[in-house]
Amino acid sequence: MLTLLGSLLGFISSAFPDLLKLWQDRQDRKHELAILDRQMEQMRLGHSQRLEEIAVEADIAESQALYKYDNRLTGVKWVDGLRASVRPVITYAFFLLFTAVKLSALYVLMADQGLAFVVALPQIWDPETQALFAAVMSFWFGQRALAKARGQ
Repeated sequence: MLTLLGSLLGFISSAFPDLLKLWQDRQDRKHELAILDRQMEQMRLGHSQRLEEIAVEADIAESQALYKYDNRLTGVKWVDGLRASVRPVITYAFFLLFTAVKLSALYVLMADQGLAFVVALPQIWDPETQALFAAVMSFWFGQRALAKARGQ
């Protein structure tokens, strides 16, 4: 019986290094797969980053082409002056129209409705009007601030 037990113990102990090697190989394969997954993820991120860079470069090239076209002068002074003044003239016209409408509303509230100035003013300068006015001012002056920041 002791011989049989010794033989069994010898067989198991001889198989132990092979079992340990199989377990180590399995762990190594898991580790290699994890490394390959991480490498593939990094490649995916690199490709998406490169695509984003290409899109940004295309936007920059488009903007530069538009600015280059817009900065081209015709040589006719009144045409160049009119072209340069279109945006400001339209902006001033809309601002004057906005002011005229609000002052007309204030006049109607004060003259026809008989409201006092301090009561009528909050009715024409409501939160929606404040938001609209703030959005327009932020657009114009924010655009200038961003353009100056880009220039520096």
